Amino acid sequence: MDWSGQSESSNVEDRRGAGPAVAAGGGMLTIVAVALAYFLGIDPNQAKQVADKIGGRMGEKRKTDTPPTEDEHYHFARKVLGSTEEVWDAYFRDNYRKRYEHPGMVLFSESVDSGGCGTAPSAVGPFYCPVSRKVFLDPTFFDELEKKLGGDKGDASRAYVVAHEVGHHVQNLLGYNTRVEEFRKREGENGGIRLELQADYLAGVWANQASKKNPNLFNRNDMASIIKTAQAIGDDRIQKKMRGWTSPESFTHGSAAQREKFFMKGFETGNASKEALDVLFNPRVAPLDL
Repeated sequence: MDWSGQSESSNVEDRRGAGPAVAAGGGMLTIVAVALAYFLGIDPNQAKQVADKIGGRMGEKRKTDTPPTEDEHYHFARKVLGSTEEVWDAYFRDNYRKRYEHPGMVLFSESVDSGGCGTAPSAVGPFYCPVSRKVFLDPTFFDELEKKLGGDKGDASRAYVVAHEVGHHVQNLLGYNTRVEEFRKREGENGGIRLELQADYLAGVWANQASKKNPNLFNRNDMASIIKTAQAIGDDRIQKKMRGWTSPESFTHGSAAQREKFFMKGFETGNASKEALDVLFNPRVAPLDL
């Protein structure tokens, strides 16, 4: 990726080195992790297992704070977030006729207080909290992404992950988060898949619009990097790696093919109109058939 001339966002907070967020013991952490997982579309059983494993450590005395350093991760996060701000500022102004409210972004290590969605361990992965309107990311996730999930930790892949989480913020501003709950109640389905695939689509729209502003931003290898990661974090790929088989009824984020499909569709069209976004919330099409 060529970030030449890209301004950095001022909305990135670096909490790394601050030690693990204090929680009221393992039991409370489990409750918070499972509640957060339900809202984010993560398998609650997986979240509970993670919380149970680290719960003992969470009640220990907080580590001595180490001042964060403005390293490559910090500046990269500021550039990616800055790019999303420019893209969505213009898109909201020109297409929605409203102001885009910028999300915050927090870099953390071990665990973090999300300011409204509970305390989350790094094992949850990158996430967006609609209450605090912030994206949370432990940069070590990208090492896990490459080593354990078979994804890519190149710049384009990392930018895609951030853009996906920012996509959840866009959904929050446009009201799609509440529609997920409506689908849960009315259709009895896990509407989280719709939300996740739509966030992939919005990440693709960002990539389309950002590359128009900077034609040298992406190259062919960058697209391959993004697709590799989109496929690697598909539910079928993750389940196959973790336990050797897949169970589509337990999918929370969509299959590898779906995640690639909707990112590429967003990238090819650059269209985030209500009509385009509503396609993913068509009640006549089941999430696994999207």
